Amino acid sequence: MLTLDRWIRDRARVTPERTAIVYGDRRVTYRELDERSDARAADLAACGLVRGDRLATLTGNSPEHVEVFFACAKAGIILLPLNWRLARPELEFQLEDAAPKLLLVEEGQVPVGAVPAQPIDALPPAAEFEPVAEDGDPLLLIYTSGTTGRPKGALLTHANCFWTNVGFDLATGVGGSDVVLQTLPQFHVGGWNVQPLLAWWKGGTVVLERAFDAARVLRLIDEAGVTTMMGVPATYLFLSQEPGFASADLSTLRLAVVGGAPMPEALLETWRRRGVSIVQGYGLTEAAPNVLCLPPEEAVRKPGSAGKPYPYVEARLSDEGELQVRGPNVFPGYWRDPEATAAAFTGDGWLRTGDVAEVDEDGCYRILGRLKDMFISGGENVYPAEVEAVLHDHPAVADVAVVGVPDERWGESGVAFVVGTATEEELIGFCRERLARFKVPKAIRFVDELPRNSLGKVQKAALAQEVTA
Repeated sequence: MLTLDRWIRDRARVTPERTAIVYGDRRVTYRELDERSDARAADLAACGLVRGDRLATLTGNSPEHVEVFFACAKAGIILLPLNWRLARPELEFQLEDAAPKLLLVEEGQVPVGAVPAQPIDALPPAAEFEPVAEDGDPLLLIYTSGTTGRPKGALLTHANCFWTNVGFDLATGVGGSDVVLQTLPQFHVGGWNVQPLLAWWKGGTVVLERAFDAARVLRLIDEAGVTTMMGVPATYLFLSQEPGFASADLSTLRLAVVGGAPMPEALLETWRRRGVSIVQGYGLTEAAPNVLCLPPEEAVRKPGSAGKPYPYVEARLSDEGELQVRGPNVFPGYWRDPEATAAAFTGDGWLRTGDVAEVDEDGCYRILGRLKDMFISGGENVYPAEVEAVLHDHPAVADVAVVGVPDERWGESGVAFVVGTATEEELIGFCRERLARFKVPKAIRFVDELPRNSLGKVQKAALAQEVTA
């Protein structure tokens, strides 16, 4: 059995009083985590949830959310962790599409949609629950922004999560003596499958934070004895810019993992001078997410490389240079979307990543760009089509194209080229009401017309060049 309910049960049996979670002044042992997740699984059964049902959550990082995760793992329920950064219409779409039986809402979050909502700490009396049955049972439903403006729900099974953590362990390793700092949000697959779940499997301690705060993180590394952490390049940039960075005690931090975008060489060197090894990686939600990994000893020799495939992962390049992936970590498909699922795979079963790459003589891959025009802002995927769809809804916008451009702070950000009569302030405000902040363009440029090729397709490369020239 590869189901993740065994991880917490086995660990609670072997090391029951070891600390699983540190959350502010709270400490949760493995015994407590196992018992509480059992109780929550029974609570969910009392709400009428059975194996295969969806449970949505709208909450920040918390021990209670971890309990809910393992409750779902034990009862065969599919967890849909909603991104609390999204605008109300975006949340309502995901709830309508996934049709969860219950929405658990943290205090302070506003319930959305018509799904029955319960406070995350106020469930009805417990009932017996049916245990998870198959390795292929879905465990996570993570929505990814759609290239056509419609997000898709990526289903990840117990087996997907099992194998991606095995590969991660063999490549970088997390042990029972490790202290993992977790600041990634739990609505991301990386908030589970990049270190935290592996730490709970191995008996390590996860220092769980509500959000990333650079000054606090520097203190925590010293005070909690953090040995490993994961972040996007902006995470390490903000830490390096903190006034206390040069004098902070980082002696316990043996390993830092970066993903979401390539780590700038100068930033790698900044951390290297502080004695911290950086492991670069590449992944995507549909691969649960781990695909490529560049160990720290290769970072100097191969700056900008995303590395080699993790154990149990295979990679190849198509004739067009697209990176394609195969392995037990690859998802079975999108939620109730057979057409999108079919389009995501090649005829012989390889996952299309949509990214263009090259591979060197050592088998290390370098990501060159996207087959489509998605860009990454602060570690978050942004698909221009989704932003364009919102701007097109404004009555004063006749035409629009959004491109990603380099941004010193966030890696990339969006610039919208608009044919219309509205003001920049008006359009940015319009977007802020309908989109998560990281998707809102940083600037609006007004043009008489958009450049198009002979087929009528907008030439976005020319627009991006105007911004960066």
